[in-house]
Amino acid sequence: MSIKITDDSIRPLLDSYFDSSTTIENLRRLSGGASRETWAFTASTDEAKHDLVLRRDHGSNPGSTDRATEYELLKVVEAGGVLVPEVKFVLPPEANLGEGFVMNMIAGETIPRKILRDDEFEDARLVLAQQCGTQAALIHQIDVTDLPALLVLGPQEQIKQHRDLIDALGEPHPAFELGLQWLENNIPETVEPKLVHGDFRNGNLIVGPEGLRAVLDWELSHLGDPAEDLGWCCVRSWRFGVNDKPVGGFGSRKEMLDAYFDAGGEAIDEQRLFFWEVLGTLKWGVICEMQAFTHLSGRVRSVELATLGRRIAETEWDLLRTIYPEQVADTKTTTPVATDNGSIHDRPRAAELLEAVREFIERDVRSSENERLAFHARVAMNALGIVERELVLGESIDSPIIARLGNLLDEKGSPSELVTQLSARIRAGDPKSIGHEGIALVCDLVRAKLEVANPHYLEDE
Repeated sequence: MSIKITDDSIRPLLDSYFDSSTTIENLRRLSGGASRETWAFTASTDEAKHDLVLRRDHGSNPGSTDRATEYELLKVVEAGGVLVPEVKFVLPPEANLGEGFVMNMIAGETIPRKILRDDEFEDARLVLAQQCGTQAALIHQIDVTDLPALLVLGPQEQIKQHRDLIDALGEPHPAFELGLQWLENNIPETVEPKLVHGDFRNGNLIVGPEGLRAVLDWELSHLGDPAEDLGWCCVRSWRFGVNDKPVGGFGSRKEMLDAYFDAGGEAIDEQRLFFWEVLGTLKWGVICEMQAFTHLSGRVRSVELATLGRRIAETEWDLLRTIYPEQVADTKTTTPVATDNGSIHDRPRAAELLEAVREFIERDVRSSENERLAFHARVAMNALGIVERELVLGESIDSPIIARLGNLLDEKGSPSELVTQLSARIRAGDPKSIGHEGIALVCDLVRAKLEVANPHYLEDE
């Protein structure tokens, strides 16, 4: 078990690094960071004040580099002209603080909804897509021989990786199976592996009023197709509701690609970019599933991780509407009907109690001046809303889909058994399951899940 991050636990490391007695001020854990912790603080010596950030893991994460490797990587990319924070030192094992490192803090905003909506960043939004293209080109021109050891992950390796993860987690998703099948049939030509950031998107950028200041979160870096970073940047989840601007909610693909080419990047054709956008959509869905199971396993109990399990439906919807737009357009728009068949229990009913708790969080907790508490209050409100909708609407949404699953498969079983059977048949290439009727059913299945998980996601059609 790692020692808790406190002034006393990190002061000896800072004393050693600065070769001076240090005073620590304003140590605080930042919001977000579902898979790892991020702490900010000011370290003062007799000579100067240093605004710093400490990042450490909860534990090992499949497909992720360790913090020592990320530290070495950041030193290389900074020397290559990429905008990144200057790293200071790796947490030594004897400190018993876990895997992590300390780096400079760069002032600016990372919260996408503020970047996309606040007046302060109006000018930045005009140039961010081009700046992302320029930074991506610099990343992809780093000499791979200068890098620490990284995995080589091309399209075939990633398709297998995601399929293996889905199987290991044991929760089948017919939409993912359709996506994997499409990806296998549309693999682009092999290219010389370059450094790939692996999580290059809105949310991992520090932005000021003038634009991009730094690229963060390099733990998924590997060697592969540079088009992967550009496609990932265009995934709908990273537009945060500004869906008419596919690059992070702030720009067009053309703006990004033109700047990328002007900065020395290779020409990326639309088909290759599209492939990586599809794979990125699937990837985020699998990551959501992994994060939810991190909570369910008890390894890290977190309302943020728990709610990510219900965001899987968003990625499934995006995947289907990307590769099967006509079938998604034909999905049945339902108006769920709330029913109250009575109960032996007095009112308020379960859903009404949830509503009361949700209102309490919104009124009394969400307004907290503690940034991290306020963030998790919003997440908790969303979780309660999901449970409330499932209690009220669940049967009216579930029953028609379950009946259609049984008819398509000519099988009887529980809902989970029928979904598992459909996933298996899609993977096996069963003509009926991958034909028009099967795809239409998967589209309606995902729409039904979204009616509970996040009905607002269906409004932008």
